[in-house]
Amino acid sequence: MRQTSLRGKGKLSKPGVKNIAKFTSPHAGGLLEVVGKLLPDHSATRVKSLLRHRQLAVNGTATTQFDYPVAEGDEIWVNYGGSFDVFRHPNLKLLYEDESILVVDKGYGMLSTAAGKVKDDTVFSVMRAYVKKRNEHARVFIVHRLDRDTSGIMLLTRTAKAREKLVKNWTQMVAERHYVAVVEGEMDKDEGLIQSYLYDGDDNYTVHSTDDPNRGTLAKTRYTVLERGADKTLVQLSLRKGLKNQLRVHMSDQGHPISGDRKYGGHPNAIKRLALHATHLKITHPATGQEMTFDSPVPDSFRELLAL
Repeated sequence: MRQTSLRGKGKLSKPGVKNIAKFTSPHAGGLLEVVGKLLPDHSATRVKSLLRHRQLAVNGTATTQFDYPVAEGDEIWVNYGGSFDVFRHPNLKLLYEDESILVVDKGYGMLSTAAGKVKDDTVFSVMRAYVKKRNEHARVFIVHRLDRDTSGIMLLTRTAKAREKLVKNWTQMVAERHYVAVVEGEMDKDEGLIQSYLYDGDDNYTVHSTDDPNRGTLAKTRYTVLERGADKTLVQLSLRKGLKNQLRVHMSDQGHPISGDRKYGGHPNAIKRLALHATHLKITHPATGQEMTFDSPVPDSFRELLAL
């Protein structure tokens, strides 16, 4: 994951009861080295103590790793009020947080928001509980969703204003969204553009594709072949403003449904999941205007599936 700094202030702020100083790293290096230069009035013993007690964070991520990689422009947080809260969840990883946004890496099988009788252990409910631990008035807002069966990067905001700005200016502020998928069969071309008009079926469960602009909303998906297997293909799928089930429908349209996608013509697979993962997100930060990029690796199981 790489992202630019959000601000370059070193003054104390007080989220909740904690005093957190925030700095922008002027150069790259290991965390201990960088903090030592940022805090010349602190002894080496004092800096090591801050690290050991989890009072240092890089771009919102707390760590005790002395050589944790810091890039020029990264934001360093020093919590003088105590240890940072550490986010832990078996199916959700926190990639980044600040006062305006949260970026997470969602596991397969987890809903983005409540649906039907499932209201707990969604991305929304888990992240809301997390922010409320520090401030009972804190809120989170879903900006875009991933299907339960899709894993990968999701963006949330902590203010209504940030969400509104992103939603209203989505195509300008969300520069890149990439997914990887294992699709059935061998793609004929190494790259291409798929476009059609999508509309909800009568059951409001499946999405259908048509060439008739009067029946649906235009959707565009670009694909690039990454690797080829005997009867499967690993592809990168790119979109800007995605529609419900867009990638799944478009690959099915091509005669290459995503592996494990029984809803759109795919077959059950050895990894027992939909082989679709959101790997890359590039945005303009809604509060600072800074460009930020987040990445999540291709699941090992996808390449294992490709080799079968």
